[in-house]
Amino acid sequence: MDEFGMGSANVHSHFGPVLNPAGPVGIDQSLAVSAEEQRVAGGSSGGSAAAVAAGLCDVALASDTGGSTRLPASYCGILGFKPSYGLLSRHGLVAYASSLDTVGIMAREVEPLRRAFVSASAYDSKDPTSAPTFARTRADEVHLALRERLAGREGAGVRERPLQGVRIGVPADIFPTSLLSSSSVLDPIRTFLRTLVSLGASLSSVRLPSAPLGLSAYYVLASAEASSNLARYDGVQFGHRAEEKVGEKEQLYARTRTEGFGKEVRKRLLLGTFALSADAFDNYYLQAQRVRRLIQLELDDLFRSPSPLATPAPPAAQRHDGVDFILHPSAMSTAPLLASCSPAASGSTSTSPASPADTEPASRSAYVQDLLSLPASLAGLPALSIPAGRSTDDGWPVGVTLVGQWGADSEVLEVAQRVEAARAVEQQ
Repeated sequence: MDEFGMGSANVHSHFGPVLNPAGPVGIDQSLAVSAEEQRVAGGSSGGSAAAVAAGLCDVALASDTGGSTRLPASYCGILGFKPSYGLLSRHGLVAYASSLDTVGIMAREVEPLRRAFVSASAYDSKDPTSAPTFARTRADEVHLALRERLAGREGAGVRERPLQGVRIGVPADIFPTSLLSSSSVLDPIRTFLRTLVSLGASLSSVRLPSAPLGLSAYYVLASAEASSNLARYDGVQFGHRAEEKVGEKEQLYARTRTEGFGKEVRKRLLLGTFALSADAFDNYYLQAQRVRRLIQLELDDLFRSPSPLATPAPPAAQRHDGVDFILHPSAMSTAPLLASCSPAASGSTSTSPASPADTEPASRSAYVQDLLSLPASLAGLPALSIPAGRSTDDGWPVGVTLVGQWGADSEVLEVAQRVEAARAVEQQ
C-alpha cells in the first residue's frame, strides 16, 4: 500500500509500486509485459486489489480515506466497498485522517463481500468513532421501505424486475470533460445503466454543484488531520529514530521525521501543518469544513431516505421525491501507465532531480484521480465500486460507484448482487 495510505497510484511504497494484474491479456501476460506497458493497481490499497484480482484470496481488507478502496478496485476490475463511516471498527488501523478513515472490503463477487461486511459490522467500544447501536437501529428503521422494495413486496411482476421502484440519480455535472469525451470509457458505463433499467430501476439526472470543491477541501482536511495524527512519530515513542548527535532536541525531531517519512507523506504533513497554523486556519481549514458541510447537505437533499444521523431523529417515512442511490464513474480513466508516474512519485532513490516538466503533470493528475470518490468520503456515505466492463480502447477495467444514504450499506450490496446475477445470465 501507499505509505500511511497517502496516494492514488500505489507508487509511494517502501517496497516499490504494485503492478496491476487485470490486463486484457490475462494475469500472467499482464505482469510479464515491459515496464513501459505496466499499469498501476491504484492506491492506496492497491496491494489488496491486486491480490483479489489475481485470485490470491477471496476477500481482502483495505482502507478508504478519500477513495483508496474504490479507485484500485476500479482499476483492477473488482468490487471495492467503503461502508458508512463508523460501521466497521477502526481499532488497530493506523490513523491518517480520523474524520474520514474507513475500513474497506474488496472481493470479486458480492456474496463473500457481503458476508465479510456483516461479520465485521458491529459497535466496538475500542473505536471512539464507532457508530453506536441506536444509530444502527435507527438506520434499519429509516431504510425499511427501501429494503421492502428490493425484497419484492410491492406488487406483481417485481420479482421479474427486482429493482422496480428503485430510483437512481446520475450526477452528470461532476463528470470530467476528459471522461465525457472518451466513448471507450463511457460505453461500459452506458451498458451498466441499461442493465439497471432492464431490472426495473428508474434513472434521473441530479446535480451536486459543490462536489468539484471537494477535492481542495479534502486535501486540506486530510492533510491537517494527518499532521496531528502523525505528530506522534517523533522518534521518542513511535517509529524511526535518527542517530543522536549533540544538538537541540528540535533538530533530532526534524532529522528523525525527515528520515522516517517518505516524500509524499512529508509533503502532506507540511501542507496540513500550514493549514492548522494561526494565519491559515480561518482561510483554509475552516473554509474546507464549510465546503464539506455543503456537500453533506446537498447529498442529504438528494436522497429519498432522510439521514439516520440527523438531529432530532428523522421520521421513518420517506420523501416522495428524491433518489435511493447515486451512481457515477469510479475513476477518471482506466488504470494509468506506471511509466506516467514521475521518478519522484515512484520512490526513485536517484539523486538527480527530475525537471518540473516531468513531475508536475503526473503529480497533478494523481490528486485529481480522487475527484469522483470524494463526495461520499466527505459525507461518510456507503459507496461500492462495481466493475462495469472494459474499455473498448485499451481493454482495461472500467468501474462505476453506487452510493447510498448513511446506513444503507446492505441495500447498496443488494443492488450490486441483483446486477451481478443479471449480468451472469446475460453471459451464459
